[in-house]
Amino acid sequence: MGLTVQLLGRPRLVRRSGEAYRFRSRKSWALLAYLILSERAPSRSQLASLLFATADDPVRALRWNLSEIRRGLGQDASLDGDPVSLRRAEDIVVDVEVLTRGTWTEAVGLAGFGEELLEGITIQDAAAFETWLLSERRHTTAASEAILHEAALGAMTRGTLDAAIGYAARAAAMSPLDENHQALLIRLYRLAGDEDAATRQFAACTMTFERELGVRPGPAVEAAMRETRFQRDEDEAADDATIEAIIEAGSAAISAGAVGAGAHSLRTAARLADRIRATRLRVASRLVLADALIHALGGLDEDGLATLHEADQIALANDLPEAVAQARAALGYVDFLRGRYDRAEFWLRDALTYGDTSSATTATATTYLGAVESDRSNYPRASVLLEQAITQSRAVGQPRQEAFGLSMLGRLHLFLGNFQAAAMHLDASIERAERDHWLAFLPWPQALRGEVELALAKPARASELLSQAFARACQLGDPCWEGMSARGLALVSDARGETERAFEILSDARARCNRLADPYVWLDAYILDAQCDLGRRHGHPDTALWIESMREIASRTGMREFLVRSLLHGAALGNDGDAAAAVLLAADIENPSLDRLVVAGTGELTASTQMGADRPLLRP
Repeated sequence: MGLTVQLLGRPRLVRRSGEAYRFRSRKSWALLAYLILSERAPSRSQLASLLFATADDPVRALRWNLSEIRRGLGQDASLDGDPVSLRRAEDIVVDVEVLTRGTWTEAVGLAGFGEELLEGITIQDAAAFETWLLSERRHTTAASEAILHEAALGAMTRGTLDAAIGYAARAAAMSPLDENHQALLIRLYRLAGDEDAATRQFAACTMTFERELGVRPGPAVEAAMRETRFQRDEDEAADDATIEAIIEAGSAAISAGAVGAGAHSLRTAARLADRIRATRLRVASRLVLADALIHALGGLDEDGLATLHEADQIALANDLPEAVAQARAALGYVDFLRGRYDRAEFWLRDALTYGDTSSATTATATTYLGAVESDRSNYPRASVLLEQAITQSRAVGQPRQEAFGLSMLGRLHLFLGNFQAAAMHLDASIERAERDHWLAFLPWPQALRGEVELALAKPARASELLSQAFARACQLGDPCWEGMSARGLALVSDARGETERAFEILSDARARCNRLADPYVWLDAYILDAQCDLGRRHGHPDTALWIESMREIASRTGMREFLVRSLLHGAALGNDGDAAAAVLLAADIENPSLDRLVVAGTGELTASTQMGADRPLLRP
């Protein structure tokens, strides 16, 4: 390791010898952080405008700061050109990249772990940069929080409960209204046999939720309070055939809708497999159990995550690569739903590394990775992955995975404004789901299909599709599908001139999609975008609050297009720096529809539009 760039906490450069170097100018740190964290190399004129607009000679000030960065980096990196390109030696380490892309063991060992990005640094008269920096700080804080949660699960799996409790307590302190942090901490106290601590934490959690949200904690926290240490019966034993039969019975019960009974059978199977050290069955029982818990509608993802970490460790220790791939694909899926895209990408890429290239697991991991990239607005990359995943799913006979991939590809084209392609992929998704009798999934592509009809100015057809999707979602009791279809129905009401009704439905849509501890976070931001848009157009008094909520979610997760949209909403309200920041950030996103929104909202072209990105992208 030649050089470490520490941007978390008080920034500094640290060489292998331990020698530390600090820039004389705060703007040099700001400039270096921006160059490292930006998606693409910025032009000199962009950088001069971003950080040195008030200088007597902005270009000269930029040159001086670039020179200071070169002196600090020395032979480990080069910095030149226009746009400004930062090339780093392979062994240079950036702590923020370790935080977002490394293992939890690497991340928690960082000198600045848990501290603020560029702590203590503010740049006067640079509103757009300060807006960007706030967003990045929220993202690194959320990344630290995600690492702490993962570290607690990992330490629990290794049997180091004291360390696990320490990590979980830090995560809960960072975000006390996160039910999953609270549930994990309470569960760990009970596993450690500290009933008093578990009771105190539950009471504190309940008081916080009632005071701040007006509700009691949800089923995840309640389930954690029922966690007990298992006392092994030394006489308890079973052979492989018996355990396999218990797994079959548990799977059948879950398929029939009896999740509680099925989960109990699968836990019994896992316990018996542990007793006789039947490695394959230890892993298989846990993978089936985790899948049941994660896909149940009772907010049981947290329990499922712990089970997945156990399966992963057992499979890894016993050289079962395909089982490792299955566990890590499922871990990636949960982090995808929670909007922890950095961690989702980490697990999913690992799943692709361990999995057989022709397996269903590889198709699954590729599908989820495409969905992650779509949520983060990396549209060209998402399109390639989703097309690949659809082909793979078809080849391995996974119609449900194919239907999911088609729905995400249809959503991608909806965002790009390619409505014909969106309709084609969503119709195919609906057809695959219906053919496989996957009725629990249908509301999702149907709601998206309804939004395509809205975009094509066909409100009657949109209303028909969205009403059908909403009715099905309510019948299923699926909060996410209810919220998604309700959002579309709100837009139908607005198109009919029923403004108050639209606001009521959108408020209800958010309440529905967030009623469990594990919602699809992207959907919350999507509903907020509609609230902000309507609020701006109709002068709703809560618009500023909605914009801030949307911006915080988008910043923490890395939903880049939603962040730009929140900035455009803020610019419409006259927020200082929001318009310039929107133009700056939109330049990194290849979406002609977003470019048009930026032009309409700011009167300025993004760099991508100027370079020709206003041409249609990804048309079939």
